[in-house]
Amino acid sequence: MSTRARFDRGHTDDLISFLAASPSPYHAVASAAERLEKAGFRQVGETDAWDASTGGKYVLRGGAIIAWFVPESATPHTPYRVIGAHTDSPNLRVKPLPDSGGHGWRQVAVEIYGGPLLNSWLDRDLGLAGRLSLRDGTSRLVNIDRALLRVPQLAIHMDRGVVSDGLKLDKQKHMQPIWGLGDDVREGDLIRFVAEECGLDAADITGWDLMTHPIEPPAYLGRDRELLAGPRMDNLLSVHACTAALATAATAPDADALPYIPVLAAFDHEENGSQSDTGADGPLLGTVLERSVFARGGTYEDKARAFAGTVCLSSDTGHAIHPNYAERHDPTHHPRANRGPILKVNVNNRYATDGGGRAVFAAACEKAGVPFQSFVSNNAMPCGTTIGPITAARHGIQTVDVGVAILSMHSARELCGADDPHMLADALLAFLEG
Repeated sequence: MSTRARFDRGHTDDLISFLAASPSPYHAVASAAERLEKAGFRQVGETDAWDASTGGKYVLRGGAIIAWFVPESATPHTPYRVIGAHTDSPNLRVKPLPDSGGHGWRQVAVEIYGGPLLNSWLDRDLGLAGRLSLRDGTSRLVNIDRALLRVPQLAIHMDRGVVSDGLKLDKQKHMQPIWGLGDDVREGDLIRFVAEECGLDAADITGWDLMTHPIEPPAYLGRDRELLAGPRMDNLLSVHACTAALATAATAPDADALPYIPVLAAFDHEENGSQSDTGADGPLLGTVLERSVFARGGTYEDKARAFAGTVCLSSDTGHAIHPNYAERHDPTHHPRANRGPILKVNVNNRYATDGGGRAVFAAACEKAGVPFQSFVSNNAMPCGTTIGPITAARHGIQTVDVGVAILSMHSARELCGADDPHMLADALLAFLEG
């Protein structure tokens, strides 16, 4: 029986909606919060006093969300089961002085965020999304989801060697998108346009975090629609799976008897090192977990006991075997699409998984009834990393790196098996349930 016949596509259909609604980290956490609200979670303010009430709660800070469910059975020293991910993806982000251009073209000045495959952003219709900071101290999400910008590639007639020598792109000179015609560069023009789109007065916008996004929607692909193509799957695929798993765990009939406190931790800024107040290398997760212990009447000793028994699954995408570049992969580890989530291993701690962590994930997959695969980098290739080692080192908790195998990682449009997201979510749910 094919995996397409085995698995319900409802989860992947919802993932498509989630990706489309989340063109920025700020939209992603808003989308996650909306799903958690429907599962009975409520937002708590970081500046408010927290109480000992049970149930689902979450904190929003910028492009990060920490959510947790306190069952009736919880004590001050009850350990946590954390599922972690990141909300950001490589892209082109608007500079503080965005209005530029020349030779009759009007352009937007952008900075390269993270490590995108630059060629994948060429000749692609782009929208603009992100967050506006207003004079009154509030913020507003904005999503201009239409063909607004484009980074045009140089015609082959002017670069005859591009096929034989490869495309060489200068991040400063070659990646500035066009958005109109005109000989004069008018300062403030882009922000005035964004303000009009949002029904705001441009004078009320005092700051912005804006970024481009491809407007082509996610879609099933292949003869049997067994693949999914879409933007930002690294790592909104994991954010969506984690959100679905936590919502399901919190609404199960026996949720109040859970032996652990299930937690979702979705951070921003993983693609550039995680060092921010909303990144995994910041204090946000530790502060939330500590405050939860103390709100339930716990002491420092209770917090230490809770952290000692805590386990985190750090979920991020990994590399599926590429049929055109198989030699770039480890010769004995070939993760394949629709064969289940991957366990990511690197003995130099680029991933946090060890043998004990493998056993934890194997037990979760066995309980969920899904297969899993192992990923190890080719020894001759540098290995990427995740929030896993950072989480383990910063909080002293056992952490395991897992995810879904994809192709075209860091492209403007990535590719995965359409059933793998559902299998990942099932494994995460089994982990949360203990």
